[in-house]
Amino acid sequence: MPDKDIRRFDANIRLFPPFIDNDICPLTINNTLLQSCYLRNTEWACGVAVYTGNETKLGMSSGVPEPKLTAMDAMIDKLTGAIFLFQLTVVVVLGSAGNVWKDTEAHKQWYVKYDYDEPWYQILVIPLRFELLCSIMIPISIKVSLDFVKSLYAKFIDWDEEMYDLENNTPAHAANTAISEDLGQVEYILTDKTGTLTENKMIFRKCCVGDTFYGNECGDALRDVELLNAIANGSPHVIKFLTVMTLCNTVIPIKSPSGSILYKAQSQDEDALVNAAANLHMVLVSKNGNNAEIHFNRRMIQYEILDILEFTSDRKRMSVVVLDCQSGKIILLSKGADEAILPCAYSGRQTKTFLDAVDKYAQLGLRTLCFGWRELESEEYTEWSRSFKEANSALNDREWKVAEVCEKLEHSLEILGVSAIEDRLQGGVPETIEILRQSGINFWMLTGDKQSTAIQIALLCNLISSEPKGQLLYINGRTEDEVARSLERVLRTMRITSSEPKELAFVVDGWALEIILTHYTEAFTELAVLSKTALCCRVTPSQKAQLVKLLKSCDYRTLAIGDGGNDVRMIQQADIGVGISGREGLQAARAADYSIGKFRFLKRLILVHGRYSYNRTAFLSQYSFYKSLLICFIQILFSFLSGIAGTSLFNSVSLMAYNVFYTSIPVLTTILDKDLSEKTVMQNPEILLYCQAGRLLNPSTFAGWFGRSLYHAIVIFLITIHAYANEKSEMEELSMVALSGSIWLQAFVVTLEMNSFTFVQLLAIWGNCIAFYVINFFISSIPSSGMYTIMFRLCRQPSYWISLVLISGVGMGPVLALKYFRYTYRPSAINILQKAERSRGPMYTLVNLESQLRSDKGNMMVPISTTPVKNKSSVYEPLLSDSPMASRRPLASSSFDIFQPTHSRTSHPRNIKAN
Repeated sequence: MPDKDIRRFDANIRLFPPFIDNDICPLTINNTLLQSCYLRNTEWACGVAVYTGNETKLGMSSGVPEPKLTAMDAMIDKLTGAIFLFQLTVVVVLGSAGNVWKDTEAHKQWYVKYDYDEPWYQILVIPLRFELLCSIMIPISIKVSLDFVKSLYAKFIDWDEEMYDLENNTPAHAANTAISEDLGQVEYILTDKTGTLTENKMIFRKCCVGDTFYGNECGDALRDVELLNAIANGSPHVIKFLTVMTLCNTVIPIKSPSGSILYKAQSQDEDALVNAAANLHMVLVSKNGNNAEIHFNRRMIQYEILDILEFTSDRKRMSVVVLDCQSGKIILLSKGADEAILPCAYSGRQTKTFLDAVDKYAQLGLRTLCFGWRELESEEYTEWSRSFKEANSALNDREWKVAEVCEKLEHSLEILGVSAIEDRLQGGVPETIEILRQSGINFWMLTGDKQSTAIQIALLCNLISSEPKGQLLYINGRTEDEVARSLERVLRTMRITSSEPKELAFVVDGWALEIILTHYTEAFTELAVLSKTALCCRVTPSQKAQLVKLLKSCDYRTLAIGDGGNDVRMIQQADIGVGISGREGLQAARAADYSIGKFRFLKRLILVHGRYSYNRTAFLSQYSFYKSLLICFIQILFSFLSGIAGTSLFNSVSLMAYNVFYTSIPVLTTILDKDLSEKTVMQNPEILLYCQAGRLLNPSTFAGWFGRSLYHAIVIFLITIHAYANEKSEMEELSMVALSGSIWLQAFVVTLEMNSFTFVQLLAIWGNCIAFYVINFFISSIPSSGMYTIMFRLCRQPSYWISLVLISGVGMGPVLALKYFRYTYRPSAINILQKAERSRGPMYTLVNLESQLRSDKGNMMVPISTTPVKNKSSVYEPLLSDSPMASRRPLASSSFDIFQPTHSRTSHPRNIKAN
């Protein structure tokens, strides 16, 4: 039956004569060409279409993906809910007051005509009027505006030439346009190792065959004279070792027109091994069907490949059963991880030499594989082959049954040796990790490699520090009791030393991790909160996804980055998935929200694009509420002069133009705003803490914008009423003065909140004011418009212009004063960096920035509880000052202590607060 799992295809095919004598052949994913695949290494293929249309695996997998909700979207939803409750309160209170006024005062006024005998439902009319007046209190356009600017943020990433990978001709790409601001709030990065931190360019460096180590002298086994002499002399162990390197793989040799042989391999390890064997004179010449041809020392050796026992993440090894056509012997060739091969050695075989070799190579940061060999009896193989075929033909639990049958053959191996392959770090990886860690981001490395190899790579890329600066804690064990004791010991150490200026990290292998995730999730969650760095070794793809889910359950914003198909589940589980277009294909890049060519581009993606996106989106969302609340408050204030009857001061055309045109276009230019230059941001990554702590969008900043809108509405209303509330003024004049005052204030607010200006921004802000007058002059010249001559009369009156100047001065005066006070006497780190940029003086760094803020030592930073935090605001808010302005909420002077480059857990914004 059709299914959507692209990794499996469990089926059988029966070919009737004359093809095969009525025999059942098992089919796997290796026999399947999926829709949209490319043909390689062949010009044509014959096949049968088994699924079409929506029954293809691609068709069944192409459902609507679950949308990712950013932290800012979640906050906007909460604020929208709060405004909705406020709106209902206003409607109920004013609607009730309007009905009371109608019943008590309205009948006393000669110009108000209400029927005494009204039907009962008339009591709902005034509340419904207020509902219509307050309907724009929640800006419907906010979602459209945010979607528009977020799509432009994604384009900025696509167009960024500094994130273009020249080596692979790969640009950065944003596949998800809805989560750009989340990049600026990342708290944990979970990264793969091979191909992500390293180049995934495998080079065969050293090996141990029998009891002899090769490549130690010159650092390259291919040039080791001792190894070359052993090959020339026909050393049996070395020949067998090279045979496993050459045949135990799925490599396809392709002969070029020039006669040279190129190898196409599914993994870089296999490619490195086959090329190394070719350099050592054992050349895989061809593979035709089940026949393999090898050239060795001018001799042709032919093998028939009988069965392939494929590599799986559970078995961690691969085997091939071959028939030596010259001798007629059936041979099992195996390679895999040391814990998967060495326990399969025949009884009495000493493996200490190979264990020492594995440890030695791992400490050098090399990837290790162990090789095994066993000659099979014909009867044994025939019986096993029958079981293997039955397992491969099973339609239920095929993978488990095949693994069980493979175990029956992979035993009593002659261990031949160990290979060591070098995988170099990508350029810029240590610097990138160091900068991102300074910004308060924690790193977890999840890899399938050995523990020793992972530790060496982590040291090389600045992920962990060696003694005495750092300390690495190990979580080991094979049983529940052993793992529990180890976990408790690490937790106790973490609790004791978390306040010390020492970098703590823990390392856990896949076996112990499986036990922990099953039985000790709560304790491991506490450990995850305490630790800034973790190394998880020998982990499976499902375990990677589980770790991401665990961190998300602690309410952390997670970013997962990888390059291979085994990273897809982790990438899709994280809040933000980043794929590297690497040598393992494009599975990760296609499944990710963002794809980049190299790991070093991650710092620009987060610090520049993520931070700018967060700042701009925070201002845009709160400004959208501000402008809607402003016009609603004016309407509410006017209702007190109109008998609380729910009469609208503005006509519907003016309200529509206010929301759609007059106030939306200027604020959209915030997509070009930069509070600091890109260079300054990259030099001072600590300022990302403002975004991580939600400094620019939270209930406190929203309350500031709410208060500002109320204050501005009162100013506009009082000045307008004072100037025009007389017998000669028309309501249309009153409306136009209030609307003009709102437009002027909007322009000054946007201008004041901008940090940088371009011609486009100035044109949008002030050109919009000019367009307001042009449009209204045109409407005022139409006799049937209802505003005939209104604008012409107003502009001839000095009181109109005086009112607008007063509205601007009184409305913006306190805001300017408060901003000046904070910028001058209580500057934040960002304010200081802005001053340095504008004065073109010496650029501040973390050290001298901190010295500028040492004058106030009243508050002290203290660590808080290390239990998982569900409510961020409860931790962040004490750190924040009570400014009503979103884009200028500086930290208190002493609170800049959080930017100290300490490696203790207290440097993370989640675990600090003001005393």
